[in-house]
Amino acid sequence: MLTRLSPEEARRIILRAQGFLGADGRRGGPSAMLRRLGAVQLDTISVLARSHELVAYARLGPVGRTRVERAYWSGDAFEYWCHAACVVPIEHWPLYGFRRRAFRARRYRWHRVPPMVDTVLARVRDEGPVTTTDLGGARNGGPWWDWSDVKIAVEWLLDIGEVVCTRRIGWRRTYELAERAIPADLLKEDLSDAECVARLAGVAGRALGVATRADIADFFRVNGSFASLLDEALNSGAAGLTPVRVEGWPAARGAGLDAPNAWADPKALSGPAPRGRHRTTLLSPFDSLVWDRPRTERVFGFTHRLEAYVPKAKRVHGYFAMPVLAGGRLIGRVDPAREGTTLVARQVGVEPGPRTAWRIEEIARALWTAAEWVGCDAVRVERVLPAGLDASLAAAVRAAAP
Repeated sequence: MLTRLSPEEARRIILRAQGFLGADGRRGGPSAMLRRLGAVQLDTISVLARSHELVAYARLGPVGRTRVERAYWSGDAFEYWCHAACVVPIEHWPLYGFRRRAFRARRYRWHRVPPMVDTVLARVRDEGPVTTTDLGGARNGGPWWDWSDVKIAVEWLLDIGEVVCTRRIGWRRTYELAERAIPADLLKEDLSDAECVARLAGVAGRALGVATRADIADFFRVNGSFASLLDEALNSGAAGLTPVRVEGWPAARGAGLDAPNAWADPKALSGPAPRGRHRTTLLSPFDSLVWDRPRTERVFGFTHRLEAYVPKAKRVHGYFAMPVLAGGRLIGRVDPAREGTTLVARQVGVEPGPRTAWRIEEIARALWTAAEWVGCDAVRVERVLPAGLDASLAAAVRAAAP
């Protein structure tokens, strides 16, 4: 019999799977969190902290940033292309064999591969681990995409799995031979493309809790010739996920109104109903709870867009607007900055809906919790939308001060 879920039931399963509901999401610290999520996206933007640090903070609370970095870069994880550039658990190395083979066959991604690849590989073998600075520099002096031949070569070697990044120094990747950095048993595990896609679909389904086929495809960006492998994995059961129907979610393409329209982690369906305390926190725009914009709108009724690359005059919510999660809902957003030891909320947006006073109190609490984590001892709010809520939020911020 087909399992049916209400949107509320699906949302609570999603929140628990993502580590925002109950105590399970805090068990084991950052390393266990990474394994539950399957991937943590990286990004160069740093406002309160780097995005990969914010992901851990959102689930674990004021965890030490050094501890987070150690969990990512101590050899138990590596960086590769999942949803985007992500930190993924080291044991997932074999699962990306399909992508490494595709890159090797294409011999091109953003740049044409230069003839000096073998020379760069030899230098990594002799000198590694190394950065692009060690190898001669990342850029030719132009825009960020004006990569040097050395940078193009070593990035392609990373794409095809000859070298691997298992740690960063500052924000610079370090490159090492895969044969030295990846455990031998993982290095020799050779999965077919179908096996890779099926197992990654399972990773995505468990991390997301409940997901449509499009959600799962977006998690590890599978498309083109691999899309049919994803369909086979889901429909055959090879991904280990259970078909479900979530009321109100769109029907699968070509399917009837009573057909499955999503997939779920069977353990999440068979266990007790998700219970426990909801997290109240600011979220990175690159957090896997919200990185898929259509899914975020479907699950939370919340429309969000990263505006960091939008001209300032055209921004609506701010440079790095962070959604605010409270009570299992996305109740607003904050565009933060720091001035010395003051956390500045350049703009706060409060979502419409009931319990406005509660929303304002939760946003104030989220601001102070984040401020303490990054070492700030004051919070200042500059603008609040919709108009007329400035005094209420200012009072709530004063009341929430430690």
